Amino acid sequence: MGARKESRRIRQVPPRSREIIYGFHPAVAALRNSKRVVHQVHVTRNMAERLGDDLKAVEGRIEILRPADIDRLTGPGAVHQGIVIEAAPLAQPDLESIGADGPVVVLDQVTDPHNVGAIVRSCAAFGVKAVVMTARHSPEASAVLAKSASGALEHVAIVKVTNLARAIEQLKDAGFAVIGLDSEAPATIEQMSLPGPHAVVLGAEGKGLRQLTRKSCDAMVRLDLPGTLTSLNVSNAAALALYALVRR
Repeated sequence: MGARKESRRIRQVPPRSREIIYGFHPAVAALRNSKRVVHQVHVTRNMAERLGDDLKAVEGRIEILRPADIDRLTGPGAVHQGIVIEAAPLAQPDLESIGADGPVVVLDQVTDPHNVGAIVRSCAAFGVKAVVMTARHSPEASAVLAKSASGALEHVAIVKVTNLARAIEQLKDAGFAVIGLDSEAPATIEQMSLPGPHAVVLGAEGKGLRQLTRKSCDAMVRLDLPGTLTSLNVSNAAALALYALVRR
C-alpha cells in the first residue's frame, strides 16, 4: 500500500445516521461485506499495513491516525486494535422475508449488548438465519455489540419487531416450531420432536421469558445440565441450545 498522510483530525459522527465498528475481526467482516456501505475508516498505520487488500475498496475514505487519537474516537477502555469504521446501518429485513428453512433465535427483552453480541456470534457459527427482537427493550446497534459479535453482524440478519408475541405467531404460521428455553421446564431440548424448522426463544437473565411470550411458544424446554446450577448466562444458554439442536 502507498504511504498515506497521517492526520490528527477527529471527526464527530452524526448520531444514529452511522454505525461505529471497531476491532480487527468486526472491521474485516464489515470491509468484506458487499452489502455494507463504509463511509470512513480511521486506522493506525500499522493496522492499515496489516489489512492490506481489505482497504482497497475504501481507498479514498481512509484516515491514518495515531493510536491515541483513535482512543479519543472510541472512548476509554475500548479494544479498538487500531481501527474504527463509520458505516451505514445494514438494511433490516422483514419477518416475512425469513424463509422457513433454517433456525431462528428470538430474544425477549435481552438488553445487554455484550450478551446480544455473543448470541449473534453463536448464531453465525450454527447457521442461524436471523435474530428476532423487539424494537424496544433491546440494545441499539452499537460498537460494543459489534465488537462482541466479532463480525457476525455481517452474516446474521437482525429483525426488530414491535410486538414479540405477534412475531412468534407469524413464525408459527410460516411453519416454525417455536420452543422457549426455561431452566424449570419438565422436558429437555433433546427430548423435543422438531420435524421442521424451529425458533428458539430466550429471555433476559433473572426475569426469563415474559408470561405472554411463554404462552405463545409451542413448548418450553430446558438444557440438560448435570451440575449443581441449573441456569446459565443467556449467551451461554443460547450457544448450548443451538449446539443441542444441531447435534439432533
